[in-house]
Parts: sequence; C-alpha cells; structure tokens
Amino acid sequence: MSHVTYNKMWAEAQEGLNNLLQTEIEDKSPKPLKDRPVVFQMLATFYIKYVQIFHNLETAYDQIVHPQKRLVIRQVLEGVMGRILELKNEMVELENSEFHYFDDILQDQKLCPEHIEIPIPRYFIKEKLKVLKEREKILARILVNAGLQDIEPKKHIKVMTFKEAIRIIQISERARQGRLRAEFMKQIYLEEKRERQARLHSGKSPNLDASAVCIQKVWRGYIQKKRTEKIREEEMIFLGMSPPPHFHRISASLMQAQRVEATRCEVQEKHDEEYKKALVAIKNRLREMEGPDIKESLQEQIRQWFIECRHITGKFPDYPDEEDGGSIVIFSQKTPEQVAAELAAKEEELQKKSKDKGKKGKKEKEKKKKGKEKGKEKKEKKVNEEEEGWKMAPSNFLPIMEEGNNQYKDVWQHREEGWNFHQEYDPELVKEEKRKEVKEEIRVQVDELMRQELKNLKLAVDREKDKKKKSGKKKKKKGMKGGRKKKSKKEKDLTPDRTIDSLYKELVEGGLLIKPKTVKLSDYVGEYSYLGTTLRQVDIEPMPSLTDVRQLIALYGILPLGSQVLHEKAPLVKALLLAGPAGVGKKMLVHALCTETGANLFNLSASNIAGKYPGKSGLQMLLNMVFKVAKQLQPSVVWIGDTEKTFYKKVPKAEKEMEPKRLKKNLPKILKSLKAEDRVLIVGTTTRPFDADLRPFCKVYKKIILIPRPDYASRFVLWKHIILQNGGSLSKSPTISCLAKMSDGFTQGHIIYAAQTVLTERRIRQLNKKPLTAVELMGALARQDPVYKEEEDMFKAWYAKTPLGKARAKALMEGEEPGKAKGKGKDKGKDKGKKKGKKKK
Repeated sequence: MSHVTYNKMWAEAQEGLNNLLQTEIEDKSPKPLKDRPVVFQMLATFYIKYVQIFHNLETAYDQIVHPQKRLVIRQVLEGVMGRILELKNEMVELENSEFHYFDDILQDQKLCPEHIEIPIPRYFIKEKLKVLKEREKILARILVNAGLQDIEPKKHIKVMTFKEAIRIIQISERARQGRLRAEFMKQIYLEEKRERQARLHSGKSPNLDASAVCIQKVWRGYIQKKRTEKIREEEMIFLGMSPPPHFHRISASLMQAQRVEATRCEVQEKHDEEYKKALVAIKNRLREMEGPDIKESLQEQIRQWFIECRHITGKFPDYPDEEDGGSIVIFSQKTPEQVAAELAAKEEELQKKSKDKGKKGKKEKEKKKKGKEKGKEKKEKKVNEEEEGWKMAPSNFLPIMEEGNNQYKDVWQHREEGWNFHQEYDPELVKEEKRKEVKEEIRVQVDELMRQELKNLKLAVDREKDKKKKSGKKKKKKGMKGGRKKKSKKEKDLTPDRTIDSLYKELVEGGLLIKPKTVKLSDYVGEYSYLGTTLRQVDIEPMPSLTDVRQLIALYGILPLGSQVLHEKAPLVKALLLAGPAGVGKKMLVHALCTETGANLFNLSASNIAGKYPGKSGLQMLLNMVFKVAKQLQPSVVWIGDTEKTFYKKVPKAEKEMEPKRLKKNLPKILKSLKAEDRVLIVGTTTRPFDADLRPFCKVYKKIILIPRPDYASRFVLWKHIILQNGGSLSKSPTISCLAKMSDGFTQGHIIYAAQTVLTERRIRQLNKKPLTAVELMGALARQDPVYKEEEDMFKAWYAKTPLGKARAKALMEGEEPGKAKGKGKDKGKDKGKKKGKKKK
C-alpha cells in the first residue's frame, strides 16, 4: 500500500479517537450511575471502539515512514493501549470477573470477534531486534561452553549388535527376493490366463457391437461420476463447507505485499537515521546563525527591565534565581512592578519562616488532627459513593491522548505535503523544535552574565553588597531531613562487586535462566464464545473460551511488559497465575509471553531450584541474583511451574527432600520490592491449585486465569490447524466436525499427541494414495485419559473460593450490583447509624 493509504488510515483513527475523547469528557457527569448493565454497556462500547482505533494506529505506526509522524502516532498509541487496560480493569471491578462477553454489542455494531482481538504491537520486537540477537548469541555460547547444548543437534541413532545387523540385512534381502518371485509368478499367471481365454474364443468371431456397448457403458459411467464429484465439490465450496482449490498456496499478490512491507521497514530505518543526524546538524546551525542575535536581544530586554524597575521602584531589582526560572520570570508577560512585588513577597516569606521555628511543633499537631479528619471524611465519601452508585476512576492516559490529538490537529491534519513525496523529515518542524532548545541554552548563559552585570550595577550605582540568603540554605537542610525520614529501607545487594554479565552466566549455567521456545500468541489457536452474554442473562456462568484466555495474556502480560509507559501508569499486575488441567497450553503461553516481548525467562520451579543454593543465605543469594538480572535486563518473566507446591498445606513424604515450600515466605517480600518501573512479571502455572493453601496463594497471585479444556468450536479449529501443521491434508475422509465431537473432554495436548503419533513421515508420503481417516486419529486419541467432569468441577469449586470468585458468587446470589456486594454488612451498620443521627436531629 502507498503512503497515502496509511496516512488516510491514521487520519481515520485520529478522527475516531477525537470523537471518543469528546464523548468520554461529556460522560463524566457528577452524578454516579446506579444501573450496572447500563454502566457495563458503556464501558464495553468504549473498550471495543478503542480496540478498533488500536488496530489502525498500530498498522499506521508500523508502516508509515515519516519519522516525525511516527513520534506523534507512538504517543497516541501508548495512550490508547493504556486506556484499554484501564477500561478492562473497570469492567473487572464492576462484574467481579476476568472474562467479559460482548456478543450483543458486536451484533449491534455489526462487527466480527476478530475486530476486538488485541493486536500485539510489532515495535516491541523490531526496536530491540539487534539487542535480542546479541543476547541469543551470548546465551547459546554460554550453553555450548557449559556443555548444556550441542553445537549441531545429533540425530538419535539406535545402537545394534552384529547379530541384529545381519538379521536386518537377511530380512531385507529375503523380502527383495520374495517381491521379485511374486512379480515373476504374476507374469506366468497372466500368460496362462490369456492362453485359456484364447482357446475359449477361438471358434467364435468377435462381436463388435457388444464390445462397443461395453466400452461406452464403462466410459459414460466414469465421466458421469467425475461430473457429479465436480458439481458436489463446487457446491461445497460455494456453501463454504470446503476450501477452494489452491487455498493453502501463497498468492503472488500476498508475496508482493510482504516484500513491500519489508522495503518500507528498511526505508523507515533509513529515514530515522537521517532524522537523528538532522536534529544535531540543525541545532548546531541554529546556534551558529541565530545564537548571537538571540543572545543580544535577551540581554537588551533584561537591561531594559533593569532600567524600568529602577525608574519605578527607585532601586535595581533582585535577579530571579535559577530555581525560580531565572529570566523566564521576567519574560512571562509581567510588568516590572509585578516582578519586584513577587520577589519582595518571597523574601518576606523566607524571613517569616526563620522567625516561626518555635511554632512548628504546634502546627504539626494541628496538621495531624486535620489529616485524621480528612481521612474520616474520605472514608465517609467512599461509603456514600458506594451507596449512590458507580463513578469512572480518573485516567492516567486521557491527558496523553488529548495532547497527541491536539498535536495532530495543530501540525498534521491540514499540512500540505505535496513536496515531500518520499516522506522524509520536515526541516521546518525540526527548526521550530530546536530553536526553543537553543534559546533555553542561551538564556541560561545570559542569566549568568546578567546576574554578574546587575551586581556590578548595584555596586557602582546603589553601592549595595550582595547579601547571602541564609534562609535558603536552611530550607535545603530541612528538605534533606524530611527526605531522610521518608526514605524506606533499601534492599541489601549481596553481589555488589559482580557484573551483570557474570551473574547472567552463572544463572544460565545453573539452569535458572532458560531459553524460551519461539512461540507466538497467535499459535494458541481457539474460537470465540458466542453464547457468553446469553448464558449470563439467564444467570449461568459460561466457561471461558481459548480466545478469552489469549486476550487476557495480551492485556495482563504482553502489553505492560512491552511498553515502559504502560507498565508505569496502567493498573499494575505483578503476578499472574495460569490454572488448568494438564495439556491446556499453560507453558506455551509463558513462552509466548517471552517471544512477543523479547523477555528473559527465569525458571524458579520447585523441581528446578531443588538442591541449588541450599540454606537460608543461599536462597537469599539466589533470589537477589535472579531479580537483579531481571530488573537490569528487563522485560523479564519469572516462571514458577507447579506453583501449588510452594504453597502446600502439607508436603507429601516423597517431596520433602525437594523442599518445595522454600519460596513461600519470600514471594510476598519480592512482590513488595517490585516497583512500577520494573518490568518484571511473576507467572505461576498449576494443574492442581486445590492442593495449595488458598489464603497465601491468592495473596501472591491476585490475577488468576482459569484455562478450561477446549469447547466444540475451539476443537474444530484445533484439529484443522494441527493436521495441517503436522504435514497432513484436509481430505474429505477425516470429517473435522466428527473429530471435534468425538474428542470432547480432551485437551490441546492430547490432540497434538494424537496427530503427531499418526502423521509419521511414512504416513505423510502415503497420503496421496491412502487419505487420512478419522478412525486413525481417534485410535491414537483413545489411548489417553481425558479431562473428566469431576476434575473440571474441582477447578470450578476452587475458583469459586478465590476472592474474585466469592465476590462474583455473592453478587449473583444477592442480585445486587457487584460493587455493593462487597460491603453489604458494613453498609447495614452505617445505615443504622444514619437513622439514629436523624432521630437525634
């Protein structure tokens, strides 16, 4: 596509965003909303619209080559992503559920489920591709040197004895001789058959008419069969029941589009480099060409201000300090009288502060009392809000989006770019930007010169000496004291003398830092749940689909880990728990998290750290090393497999030597030490969450994603995807719908195992002659144990005991708003208090 197409896409996204921002600002009514379904409809509509804008902006940012446009798009894109996370958080708090269903809204807006799929920004990997490749090389080198990985993967060759080898040769030779003998005997049999037929028909003359009828009958039957098959195939293609011919073959236009995208990325890099060079060159040129004039005009203006102040007040003014802004205060459209009055007022304040030292104790006590009263008032306000209804929480990303939107309107919306066909940087915009920087740098230099000049003037004309401001120094000291009190205890660095490279090497050699598998989130195949809203309306809690799980991984894991701005300002997720039966793809999702964000993967599973760094001091050293490297080389994912073992109610005898509960006390401390700036995510996976002690378990993992076994729609898509992935072909014989129906209760892992077992190299070579059948696949699947209903019920019962599950159940039972359900007991007491207060009045 051309530059114009992507510019139009950006313009449409900005127009949609502008309308959304206006509606969001208008909807901020002071009155809280009481109707929960109306609130959810509003939030869901905003969410869907923001996701659509996110799609367009991400594509535009990836393909637009103009470096200055990309800066504006990036700012707006991060704002939109952050707003999506905020709206998701609002919906979770409103509904007390991680999963939401938008069937009715999608139907109203005539959208498909694909339109609300969260796209993963490609710049997460593109912008640090070189760093990631270097890191991969270092990791591979360390593994090879440690003997943990071979340079070339060796093929597993079965070792056999001399007798076995002779036996295999004998078997193959005898088989060859048998085939030759069978072919020879077949030829003898055919010759004898011909001779017998010749003897029978020797006396009769050939009937030509009968022969012609026989040939015609066979030929017409064959042709009609082929026609019928062709008509049926066309009908099935027309109905969408089977793929068209050459469906899986990559088209030439698609190949061309991919080449164009790659070329655009190269042009993008080239323009970015030119832009960076231009920023330095234009700044230096401006400093040389316009610098002297700017300096001269600033000096003249400041001297004029000296004279005016002297003329009005009768003496030269005090020059503003750098902390106050220096000469910016002078040029902020104020008269000399106003500036002089402000400076005098500041001096008076400083003098008052020095006199009122003794009164500080009393003031502090009063402040404390006021603080307590304010705290009570806030609590009362919160209670009143809960009683009244729901209000939208303040957003950290609306100002970012508004700023980017205004910048687009002011600079890019109506800008004429006929001259800039190649979409290179705009030098005029660079000059405007750099002129401000040059002016600021020169202003600081001029301030120093003019401050000295003012001293000389005072000495010469007014004969004043420069008075040192003692109070300013005292003020600084007070600030230092206050800072010391606020400082929290810093964690002790147990490895202060060691470099990050040496720690990285030690962790890799110890098997604590592992290489993630290259898996994309899109490889986690699943289908959207189309009955979610309908079931919820009838008070039936639907099981989440695999698409919903994929969405949550993108929202809670990939987006915050990929962007520093999002991680700092969006609702913070420090730990994530993936719970579900074996084979549903929990480990795959952990690897996808690392692949999509370029994160390091640390393995702190109980089985992996068993016997490593023994004792309390050893464990502290281990955690210090892991999280020091994780913070330095962020983003990072710390994976704890079978995390229920860390929170065992009672450790089984067989696992006592492994010490599975080593991390139990340290995990809450680690979570507290992680700040918003640290892009580190702790991910736990578990197949038996009901074995863990629930309270400390839920204290660490506040975000829990329950992954179910795939439903019919997901199994239908899975069978198609896995058969093609393993070299099979979708012929007419293995009915996919039949396989999807028969494999109810089996997980993705079971389906993959069945496909890999059947589709061997030999079987793939035979597919043209012998098509794949459903019976073969079902035979391999039947050898495995499915997920029984009892196990699924255990997971549901466990999730119902978690804080979010309890809140959801309570809200459904009481039939009230989930926001009110949390504090119903407290509200009753408060209502009684209010009634008593009314009686007293």
